[in-house]
Order: sequence, then C-alpha cells, then structure tokens
Amino acid sequence: MSFNIALSGLNAAQKDLDVTSNNIANVNTTGFKESRAEFVDVYAASLLAGGKTKVGDGVLTADVAQQFSQGSIRFTNNALDLAITGNGFFTTVPELDSLERSYTRAGEFKLNADNFVVNSNGEFLLGFPVNPDGSSSSVALSTTSPIQIPTASGAPQASTTVDIRMNLPAGDEIIPAAFSFDPSDPLTFNHSTSVTIFDSLGDSHVMTYYFRKESANNWHMYTGVDGTMLDIPTSGQPAIPTPTPNSPSATIRPALLTFTSGGDFTAQDPAVITTEALSANILTNGAEPTQTITVDFNLDPLAPNSAEPTQFASNFEVTSLEQDGLAVGRLTGLDIDTDGLVRATYSNGTSEPLSRVALVGFANNQGLTQVGNTSWKESLLSGEALAGEAGSGTFGTINSSALEQSNVNLTSELIDLIAAQRNFQANSRSLEVDNQLNQTILQIR
Repeated sequence: MSFNIALSGLNAAQKDLDVTSNNIANVNTTGFKESRAEFVDVYAASLLAGGKTKVGDGVLTADVAQQFSQGSIRFTNNALDLAITGNGFFTTVPELDSLERSYTRAGEFKLNADNFVVNSNGEFLLGFPVNPDGSSSSVALSTTSPIQIPTASGAPQASTTVDIRMNLPAGDEIIPAAFSFDPSDPLTFNHSTSVTIFDSLGDSHVMTYYFRKESANNWHMYTGVDGTMLDIPTSGQPAIPTPTPNSPSATIRPALLTFTSGGDFTAQDPAVITTEALSANILTNGAEPTQTITVDFNLDPLAPNSAEPTQFASNFEVTSLEQDGLAVGRLTGLDIDTDGLVRATYSNGTSEPLSRVALVGFANNQGLTQVGNTSWKESLLSGEALAGEAGSGTFGTINSSALEQSNVNLTSELIDLIAAQRNFQANSRSLEVDNQLNQTILQIR
C-alpha cells in the first residue's frame, strides 16, 4: 500500500512540475493565462473497516485549472493591437462563413491581403454592425461578422455649396467704372481668394472669388473656376463681356454685396448666389456638366452679424472658407475607441465608423475548453457565450495599441518549481525507504 501512496505522490509532484514548467515557458505569451494544479486526497474505506485507524490512499490530480486574472498591459505602436481591461474575450472564426467560434484574450491583430482584421493564425476578428452615427445596430453574437477595413471611402461627392466669411476693408479705394473687370489685371479688382471644389468624378478645381469695390458700401463679387469666369444668371447687376475666351457665357454678371455704414452685411443680389453650370468647357474630364456652385454668405435677418461678412477698417481677411464636396479618400488612419468602435479616417478629411469589436463573456471561465494558440472554446461547463459591447454591463474596456501580457508571476512560479521538486524528492525517498524495508524483511532467516 505504501508503494502506491508514494507512487501517487510522485505522479502528483510530476504533474505540478509540468504545470509550473508550462507557466514558465509561456511567461512572454500574449494573452496567456496561468494554470494551477489542484490535488485531492484519496480515501477509501468499507463499511466494516475501522475508520479511526484508516490511512489515506495517496493523492490524485483533481484539475488543472486556468486562472483568468488580469495580465499587465504593454503599449505598442500598432493600432490593431488590442487589450481588454476587465472581463471579456475576443471572438474569432477560421473562415469568413464559419460558425466555429474561438475566444481569446490575445489581441495581436493585423490586416490580411483582403483587409480583414485577423490574428497571427489567420482567424478573423468578429464585430457588431454599426449605424452611420457609430451606434451598434445589434449586439447579438449571431449578427457579428468579420471586420474589414476598406481602403477607399466610397464615391466622390460633387461640390454644390461654398460657405465664405471675410472682412472687406472699408478703407479700400473705389475702382472707377472705366476700368472694366479683368481677372488677369489686379488693378481692376481689390482682393481675391480661392477654394478647391470637386466635380462629380472627384477631380479638384480651383474656384476663385474676386471682390471689386463699386461704391462706399457696395462690392461686386466675380467668380471663376480654373481661370474661366462664370455668370450669375439671376443677378440684377450689369453684364460685362466675358474676360476669358473659354467662359460658358458671352457676358458675365457679378453678385452685389451691400454693407451698412457700421460695416455689417445687410443684403446681397441675387438673394441666392448660384453660378451658371460649369459646362464641358471647364469639366473636360467627362464629369457632370450641369454642376453649379452656390455661394453662401450666411445672411440671416433673424440673427444678423452672427457669422456674416463684414466691412470694417481692417485688412482683408478670410475667416471661413468651406465647401461640401469630397474627393475619393484613401485610408490614412484607424482609431479604435475604448468601447470597441472601429473608425477609419481618410485622406479627404472624412471618417467612417466601420464596426464595433464584439466581446463575449461566460458564466464560468474555468469551464472553457482550451484548444491552444491562446484560445478557448465554449463547453457545457462554461455556459453559453454572451456577447456585448466593451464598457457596458460586466464587460471590460478595450485599449488600442496595447497588448495584455501573460498573467504568470515568474517569481511565484520559480518558488512553486522548487516546492514541486522537493515534493518529488520526498516521495522518491518514501519509495526508497519502502524498498529498504521490504529488502530487510526478505533477508530474515
């Protein structure tokens, strides 16, 4: 009997050594969770045996339980490196259409050839679908899908409106009528400014505004695109012959801007300043030739002076110049919030929410089935996977450009290693003593 007891002790000590060695081997494995060998004593007795004199039958390994305590966070320079602070697991699938889900705390993700977010094993990271405002449209695990980062932000958007705010110097000289407006002659206008606009194909064009002082409080504004002057068809101002040979119209009319004696913007002619169609003379690339541009000075009778142009005794200054068109954008950056929202930024100045990284929790983490590659699968003991957003309920938050390190304490493991070694030596000594006793008994004559 003592042989079996000592042998069970050796087996338990060996298991303890194996578990400790595995922990030490994975001390630098991202997302690794240490294991602990748990032992129970073996005790068997019959109904007629004397329980007070019964000796135990040794030791048995009851479980090798993983400890899901938080590992320390190490920051990196890769936006797709993700670390969970708190509860939760990332969810991955081996194929795009697979339902074989794995769960991991290792957040070393990257983009594959098709711009899907994958881990080092090529498994796809799952996320919730999101609305244009970034809110999740669903948080059910069945609605998750692999996260893909598009390289372009979609179709271009033609410019339709330009918002402009500026100050026209009150002290500027009035240009005599004898000097007809000519964009190539700076003596025929006081100031000019430009803005980049886009056609329906996403090509850029330079739209220039020329300001000419006609009287004390009246200014004419002429508009041109790529050096070609445009008519303001609804303007009541006198038409002049087109200053450029490629202009769509034979004559052009400017818009009239009127200011009060206090320098406040008071009126404009026409009420809505819209250019004629740019036409094929300007859009030689085949873009939509009916495109027009509306110039908005934010004239608001109910809220005067809120953000309107002014005519003060100061220098010419453009305080705001914006347009609503977009070129085709290329991916320039990727941001992942603490709630898991993945947002892409593009070269055309736009940003777009793409997905929200899904987190999954279980009633019993230690019931998960370990499958290697720092991943686990759902089991009967773990309970059903419950999905949710990071930072909500019991789920932790997500740190971008960070990785969760192994939760192995190397100092503790080395101490456990020494203890397991001593335990193995003690049980070996028990076997040796039992063997010596048996040898002594066999040598009795």
